[in-house]
Amino acid sequence: MTKFNHVIVRRPGKSLCDGITSAPELGKPIYEKAIVQHDAYIECLKQCGVEVTVLPALEEYPDSCFVEDTCVITRKGAIMDNPGAGSRNGEAKEMEPTIRKFFDDEHIKHIVAPGTLEGGDVMMVGDTFYVGKSARTNEEGIRQFAEILEGWGLKCVEVPLELVLHLKTGVNYLENNNMLVSGEFITKPEFEQYNKVIVPEEEAYGANCIWVNGKVIVPEGYPTVEQAVRDLGYEVIVTDTSEYRKIDGGLSCLSLRFWVDED
Repeated sequence: MTKFNHVIVRRPGKSLCDGITSAPELGKPIYEKAIVQHDAYIECLKQCGVEVTVLPALEEYPDSCFVEDTCVITRKGAIMDNPGAGSRNGEAKEMEPTIRKFFDDEHIKHIVAPGTLEGGDVMMVGDTFYVGKSARTNEEGIRQFAEILEGWGLKCVEVPLELVLHLKTGVNYLENNNMLVSGEFITKPEFEQYNKVIVPEEEAYGANCIWVNGKVIVPEGYPTVEQAVRDLGYEVIVTDTSEYRKIDGGLSCLSLRFWVDED
């Protein structure tokens, strides 16, 4: 089973209010509230027994608190992404010096143009990585990603997306063969072999939960999801991400979670 000992997060900047959104009807994030929620998020992670590296805000990148899209970290090394959203293109370069504190040159690879890949489209299930082909992650990005993984003895499975922004918007793996699925993912053949817990449409945002060392962090306000996760036998930690939802962000987007051997 996967285990994590390190997490990287980045503080939201005041520019967060100008982040990319597909739901303008939710209104703009309130910066002060977003900071309080980010503090609580970090505390939730610490409860899961990980060391949290907190990076400073990057005002020039409104979406930069969503660090998951900058890098995919596997048990064999890190793959620096090339985000598909133009306004986010420099975020991976800003993240690389931090990644280099954990991995040497040999264990850091790069997705390069014209390939694009964002970590929100990548779901790790053991040594298999499901990758959503989306508006942000293209065929060339997936080809490069698969090639890197294969070189490390890991597997890549492409999943075409029809409706959602990122793969993990609607499907998240909770270890022990359990998977939260909503919307288009309920019937995707790629996930047939898993114990699928179906998230109702009205709680679709709640499908983006994160498993960290046996505990599951669940967004606040999604009681059906929370109860379903409890019924699977996990210890649940609930935290509010309402300000991040306004700019298409969820729990998984806000952190990079990984294991590094510390000899």
